[in-house]
Amino acid sequence: MNRSKHEERIREERRTCAQALLNRPWISKQQDPELFQLVKAHYDWLRDWFQEYAGFPLLLTRTFVKLEKVPGKAYNWMGFDTFSHPRDYGLFVYTLWYLEGKGEHEQFLLSELAETLRETLLMQQVELDWRIYHHRLSMARALKKLRDLQVLIVLEGEENAWAQSSEQNVLYECSPLARYVVRRFTNDITALERRPEALGQAQYPETEAGRREQLRHRVYRRLLQEPVVLDREWTEDERSYVLTQRRSIMDHLRQIGLEAVRYREGLYVTYPEASGDLTLFPTPQGISDVCLLLAREVQRRLVEPGDPLTVREGGRVPLSWAALEQLLYDLKERFAPFWSKQLREQTSSQLARQVAEHLIEWKLAAPQEGGLWLEPVFGRLCGEYPDEANVSDDKDDREGTG
Repeated sequence: MNRSKHEERIREERRTCAQALLNRPWISKQQDPELFQLVKAHYDWLRDWFQEYAGFPLLLTRTFVKLEKVPGKAYNWMGFDTFSHPRDYGLFVYTLWYLEGKGEHEQFLLSELAETLRETLLMQQVELDWRIYHHRLSMARALKKLRDLQVLIVLEGEENAWAQSSEQNVLYECSPLARYVVRRFTNDITALERRPEALGQAQYPETEAGRREQLRHRVYRRLLQEPVVLDREWTEDERSYVLTQRRSIMDHLRQIGLEAVRYREGLYVTYPEASGDLTLFPTPQGISDVCLLLAREVQRRLVEPGDPLTVREGGRVPLSWAALEQLLYDLKERFAPFWSKQLREQTSSQLARQVAEHLIEWKLAAPQEGGLWLEPVFGRLCGEYPDEANVSDDKDDREGTG
């Protein structure tokens, strides 16, 4: 292999490792031995890159490797999508506390865990009653998530059976990963209660170099973890850094397989090549298709003479709920044959709510009283079906033979 091909292979391996680390909780030697060995081979370079630009520690043990990711800014969608109540998170964390007292591969019963947590929380004036179905269901969701993360190994039984009846039981084994789920802190985390940003600030020296490092980490963390960050979302010093260092930022992100493009309203970061590790827009869900069709329709209306849709300052488009529902009704009339049964059966109001939630989650829109602000990035998307010309004919044929 000549030198240029060898260097390109090294760069490709580093990009593969970096993207896996960014998009997985960790990489297990048992579950993915080839990728684990690849990360281990490039550990020094990966550790230095993530520490230098994002301040993310890279932890390597004999059984797994984990990138400790810290949000530049926290959002609701960063939580577990399988959790539906704050109690789920509380039981998730308290179960990790319980596992701190267990050795590797030590076995225990769900009934033992449940009773220990009940007694511990009762001493803190928090009452759990395992006779209540919703309490058991929260516990089951927390345990399933720990099982998905490979923290717990099920030897016998199933959480859903216990949730249906506490007379059932589950036998678990504690994995070596149990002690590494929660981020490690080197100082007093009670500062978070008084001032959430205090913990992050305490990690940096009170010097000019320390302030520059903190600024760099804040910017890269958001670029790496958020769908999009517009210029108006940055603080003044962050925006100045992005504008003056954009070429450097683009070059550094390219080293881990990301492409950054500068537009008038902000710097957009994309993954040129999709992989199974990534969650990207558009998602495989049908609602993403509807959003792309909506983007094309809004773009068409904006250039149509006399249409009330207008672009406001900052490239945003205000859209009332009534206007959104009307647009979606029109799209449904034209494209329903392409949609899933669930989407077809929704009312315009239900569909509008689902579209709004999806757009807001991906930062393509922002809520406003009585409707939405469509963000400039939404205007850079467009979607259409490959055979739209035949939709109306197909629809007419079906209606004529009904």
